[in-house]
Amino acid sequence: MNSARLSKTKRLSSVAAVAAAGSLVLAACSGGADDGGEPGSGGTVDPDEQISLTVTWWGNDDRAERYEQAIDLFEEEYPNITVQPAFQAWEDYWTARATEAAGQSLPDVLQMDLSYISEFGSRGQLLDLTPYVGGELDMSEMPDSLLASGQIGGEQFGIPQSTNTLALFYNPAIVESLGMEPPSADQTWQEYVDWAAEAADAGASEDPTLYGTGDFTGVLWLFVQHLVQEGQEVFTEDGEIAFSEQDVIDWLNLVQPLREADQMLPAERATQLEPLGGFTANEAATEFSWDNFLAGYLADSGAETIEMLPLPVGSSGDRNQFFKPSMLLSAGANTENPEAAAAFIDFITNDAEVGAIFGTSRGVPATETARSQLDVEGVDAQVIGYEEEWADEITESTPVLPQGFGSIEAEWLRLAEELGYGNITVEEFASQWFSEAEISLG
Repeated sequence: MNSARLSKTKRLSSVAAVAAAGSLVLAACSGGADDGGEPGSGGTVDPDEQISLTVTWWGNDDRAERYEQAIDLFEEEYPNITVQPAFQAWEDYWTARATEAAGQSLPDVLQMDLSYISEFGSRGQLLDLTPYVGGELDMSEMPDSLLASGQIGGEQFGIPQSTNTLALFYNPAIVESLGMEPPSADQTWQEYVDWAAEAADAGASEDPTLYGTGDFTGVLWLFVQHLVQEGQEVFTEDGEIAFSEQDVIDWLNLVQPLREADQMLPAERATQLEPLGGFTANEAATEFSWDNFLAGYLADSGAETIEMLPLPVGSSGDRNQFFKPSMLLSAGANTENPEAAAAFIDFITNDAEVGAIFGTSRGVPATETARSQLDVEGVDAQVIGYEEEWADEITESTPVLPQGFGSIEAEWLRLAEELGYGNITVEEFASQWFSEAEISLG
């Protein structure tokens, strides 16, 4: 570890507001950002020009140490570029970026989340990286469907750094205690619900009662994946909802028989178990979530093993899953050094040694080269193996999320709890959620 650099990182982090204010001066005379163009038409880094790049991310000391090592390698590759790093905790990160964006003083390179890329990108606050793809940005090893998750209106505002995808987790020990076979990898959604009903009947006499599942329809991302699986648009290019209240009702009704027969983990029990969930408290045999949750599930449940299956197939018989980037890298539209920013993003995305430095700490690296020198075992190997095994069925692009997605996701979760307690019907859920979404999405 480069302790001197780490000290600099922490110092810069603590004075981020001051640095942002100083950058306002730079923003005022900014004009270096590329005006757009065809892929590969962007410029290249001038090796004789002394360049300083500001780079920021959210995270902790462990991530900072990994970035520091990666930056050292980058500066060896580009001796004329000096990187000024900074990082903050998630809670403070977006407040600082919003302040900078308002003053056109975003860092040259910033770590980006899918929930915020529309907000910054649609306001012209991020650099369109399209002209650098094929030039300073080599995206030849990244699946098009994953690369598209960083695009808005055909412009590339973020480069995915790592992947996760949804999975059906099951605890083999619980399944065995129920006297059942695990769910099938080729099942339909209805067959999974039927399996869960059978599991609930088998676990009804146990103490505590065992269930096959909780109410997975209360996860908005799973509904989004379901729509994609069925070939339905989720959000329009204008950020409007592209599905109907009936689509929501049909989704919620998928498990209505389980609700009515008390054949899934009750909402009251889920509340009692917090901060654990039914799956991690070993009272539900299965749960849907992102594949990188495996380590947490093992730690919280104490289970010896937890297995992963792909999602049930849709009505067409196809899976149509998508990779969701666990994070992206973007460049501020105000950067005076767009070529250097693109080169930095390329290096962090593709370099094999950088891939080994980060491991799966940011998710599974997005390119084969970055994965090539990983020496992983245990949980990391299982997650990578899952994504590789089912890669042929992860064929769709992650929907571009509208501004306000975080708010409508929170409302979906709140209404799911109300539905679980029996306070509202599925029709009332759909009506109330659409009313809130119209306000949040403007």
